[in-house]
Amino acid sequence: MDGIRPEWRSTTLARVIDRLETELARAWADLLTDQRIAAGSPDETALCWLVVEDPAAHDWRVVDAALDRLSCADCGHILTRGPAACERCGFHHNMRFGAREVDRAGVPPGNEHAIRVAFAVARARARYSPRARVGYELVLPALVAGALPTTPQAQAAKALINKLTPEECDRVTTLTEVERLAHGRRAGSR
Repeated sequence: MDGIRPEWRSTTLARVIDRLETELARAWADLLTDQRIAAGSPDETALCWLVVEDPAAHDWRVVDAALDRLSCADCGHILTRGPAACERCGFHHNMRFGAREVDRAGVPPGNEHAIRVAFAVARARARYSPRARVGYELVLPALVAGALPTTPQAQAAKALINKLTPEECDRVTTLTEVERLAHGRRAGSR
């Protein structure tokens, strides 16, 4: 897929993920500067643990950046990105959602939360089903652009996604493709 990491379903999604990862890196660098802590130091690791143990005190980008710098003692993966069976990763994955989410100016209320959730799903793909992944990954670029689907729009998209096989969910790159594949099928018919 055009030189992007194979887990990303499209270059559009890859660009959005890269943009958000850059924002995480910038937020973390700013925190290190504010705290006068050197990157790569034991103090940085200690700060990471302080942040993930109190996510409500920090913006979600700072929390996610801290998680990216820690390894799970149980499974060895980046903390929160281990297999679904890893309880420690699951605990910290759920705790991350306690972080602050401040909507940007000019976007619908809840947009930042939607970005946060979709981004977390895209980056911790092993924790989610193919149907959950496709829904969040397809909507993430629109969320970052400032959109927020209505409840009926999200429900309609989910109904279409539920008509796809898991394999189809992992292959589709657009909602138009989901609509084409789902056309004429009943949910769970494949």
